[in-house]
Amino acid sequence: MSVQPFPFPVPDAFELLCAQYAQRMPGSLEELAGPTDGTVDLPLHVVWSGRRSYGLEQPRSRMGLYRTVLAEGQRQDLIAFLNRDLLIAQWPVLRTLISRPIRDVWEAAFPELASATATTAA
Repeated sequence: MSVQPFPFPVPDAFELLCAQYAQRMPGSLEELAGPTDGTVDLPLHVVWSGRRSYGLEQPRSRMGLYRTVLAEGQRQDLIAFLNRDLLIAQWPVLRTLISRPIRDVWEAAFPELASATATTAA
């Protein structure tokens, strides 16, 4: 038995993930009005198991929060829990901890993230 090719183009998993993340994007980084200090407790629809509470004063905790929200959050979660200045400041490291589809979509939409990485590398 041989496998027949699909009679229509089938997008690959990378393209599907990029499209999924692109639909969640805020219109601009200025929309990201999340907190800059204190503790953030994520709702169950973002974190359904494991750690839900993150302290923004601890860099590792803050990085974990941003990784989780970027991967699992919807548009309103991104706006509510991420802060523009914190995102830009930690992007050079954060970009190495997130998946390639997330990184590519965010850097394509917001060139200032890619330039923050280039500035840090220089």
